[in-house]
Amino acid sequence: SAAEREAELKKWEATPEGIKYKKWELSPAGQKVYAAEAKIRKNITDSTNMEGVVTSLSLPPGSRLGFGVMVRINGDDYILNFAPEKSQLEQLHSLQVNDKIIIRSRNVSHAPKYAYPIVGGDYVERDSKIIYKRIPRKDGC
Repeated sequence: SAAEREAELKKWEATPEGIKYKKWELSPAGQKVYAAEAKIRKNITDSTNMEGVVTSLSLPPGSRLGFGVMVRINGDDYILNFAPEKSQLEQLHSLQVNDKIIIRSRNVSHAPKYAYPIVGGDYVERDSKIIYKRIPRKDGC
């Protein structure tokens, strides 16, 4: 229930990890991440096109997100994370720094470990050609 969920959240916030997370949320780094998320929130909610530029073909050192690239959208940097099938890797590996791409996503998240919001890539287009489209799981959610 909502009351149980709220009670568990309060309990977690009192743990060392919860305290550390709350401090990060209020820090300049946390506020920067939240501000960048807010800039693209409407696009995420509506799953509409966002124009981006690839800034790096690798994720920040120590990342454990799998395959992804760094992109700049509306002047802010984001981690663009993918869950590609093997058949899609070749097209994603064709991305180059400074490529202009169109991105659609329905998910943006964050973690204190990363100085950037994490955008889950659902669809990527370059030069009016689809180079990635997330394949829905066969077993439901």
